[in-house]
Amino acid sequence: MKRIGLLSDTHSHLDERVKNHLKGCDEIWHAGDIGTIKILELLEKFKKIRAVYGNIDNHQIRKEVNEFLLLKYEKLVILIIHIAGKPPKYNKITHNLIKKHKPNILIYLHTINI
Repeated sequence: MKRIGLLSDTHSHLDERVKNHLKGCDEIWHAGDIGTIKILELLEKFKKIRAVYGNIDNHQIRKEVNEFLLLKYEKLVILIIHIAGKPPKYNKITHNLIKKHKPNILIYLHTINI
């Protein structure tokens, strides 16, 4: 069984203490709003990383990572996306991905519309 470290919203800052928490992980999954390409590069040097971009991420990051990831581990289908909406009212992109791929696990941020 793999150990996954899950991050999001680093917004160009990664506290050094985070490495201590993630050192026992096999992979790091970043759910968007990475901030700068330097954060992505730092994480890649530390562990295998899978990431999606968030709404604050620039063209450099968007060239390196996708809007969403669909991962398959053992018998699980995992969907990672930065902004999905608020359950059960997911945004159109997320709703279509869920309908098409039927993930067992959805990792996302939601937005609240007031």
